[in-house]
Amino acid sequence: MTTDLDLAYMSAADAATAVATGRISPVELLDNTLRRIDDVQPALNCFTAVWADEARLEAQLAADAVAQGASLGPLHGVPIAVKETTPVAGRPLTLGSFTHQHVVAERDAYVTRALRRAGAVIVGATTSPEFAHTLQTDSPMWGATRNPWNPAFTPGGSSGGSAAAVASGCVYLAEGSDMGGSVRIPAAWSGIVGLKPGIGRIPMDVLPGLFDSISHHGPLARSVSDARLFLAATQGPDDADIMSVTTALDLSGQLSGDVRGMRFGLSVDYGSWWVHPEIIGAVHAAADCLRAAGAIVEPIDVSEPLFTAADETLWIQLWGVFMSAYFGHLVDEWADRMDPDVVRLIELGNSLSATEYKRLEIARTATWHRVARALAGRDALLCPTMATPPVSAAKADRVTVAAPADGLYHAEDMTAPWNLVAPCPVMSVPCGIHMAAPYAGMPIGLQIVGHRWKENTVLLVGHALEVAMPTMSGRRPPV
Repeated sequence: MTTDLDLAYMSAADAATAVATGRISPVELLDNTLRRIDDVQPALNCFTAVWADEARLEAQLAADAVAQGASLGPLHGVPIAVKETTPVAGRPLTLGSFTHQHVVAERDAYVTRALRRAGAVIVGATTSPEFAHTLQTDSPMWGATRNPWNPAFTPGGSSGGSAAAVASGCVYLAEGSDMGGSVRIPAAWSGIVGLKPGIGRIPMDVLPGLFDSISHHGPLARSVSDARLFLAATQGPDDADIMSVTTALDLSGQLSGDVRGMRFGLSVDYGSWWVHPEIIGAVHAAADCLRAAGAIVEPIDVSEPLFTAADETLWIQLWGVFMSAYFGHLVDEWADRMDPDVVRLIELGNSLSATEYKRLEIARTATWHRVARALAGRDALLCPTMATPPVSAAKADRVTVAAPADGLYHAEDMTAPWNLVAPCPVMSVPCGIHMAAPYAGMPIGLQIVGHRWKENTVLLVGHALEVAMPTMSGRRPPV
């Protein structure tokens, strides 16, 4: 007998098939989704809004289409969610900020339209930190979002609401955005899959400027196959984004997980990062599974570190300019109601001259050359997603301690440098579980890095890991 919880944790692909074949009605799927959200939302705070009445109408229209034998999209009747920073026409677009508390989106974003074309039923908006600025989903507007594995911790950010909603079985898929790890960080800390495609693979038109060079839409999913399904439904090209990639991927057919003879580079610390020992162990265990599946996995030469603190500083400077350019005009009026970290980022962006900003491209070029050398002769790179277990859910509870003078770089994430080489797709997949208190039971993620716009390779490797590490797939948090 299928329980409500079993239905909630069905894969997106299976849910779409069940709808298309008439085994499950879109109305039944949605009703179950809304019940699950009602159960979970008070504990996790992963939604800023749930559009139940409108979603019920969409679900009924989806059911009518099935009954009439209409042509169906790949996500027909499947309940999903979008991040609150992604415009949905006629819906609030608060960006987690009191500065936008009365803003209503005038149009659907490209990715929203694409999901609608695929037949998805959009049930609501998920939480984000203010302006999607950090890895802790706790905003002035909506408060802290909590991790379904342990509510004392954050699910990650900035797409933390999307990750928590997917991991807890509220929706089958959720949209996120990734400027420095904002899809991969919550995927890792929430125990699910998160994909940053190569820049422009999913057209992005949610920013004031279309020429941004670090920003991506990407899926939060419970499996690699579901992430692939999202990518198939949303990839371009489309003139909504002048930077969108003009050649679409072939995402038809079954996803192969055959890695025999493939060659991967492995780095557990980039040659300069401090990484928690349990994370190092989990990444090595995942690499061993790929070896057992027939792949060649070899350490990357880090006599010259792949990344250093300088790369992180470079990304932070880019991020500060981003914040200053798009939100700096709000500080004079709203500073006392904004997240202080956002204000500091804006001040950093204000401090850089145009010439200094342009010179960042020179350092970014050197970063790319190191990555290109590491990828040369290899199909993909493997590394941790996060260097540490998750931090507290609420910013007010976060304890900051001085990093030891050990010559290593200490930070929570290992994601932001990959946005400096934005055409490279990167996916986080579950690869282990923390065993020691206070983090016992919390998930560990592995990043798979591909050559420019080679998302199919990243998806293949991720699926191979799911097959090789079956205990990492299908886990349900206790919430």
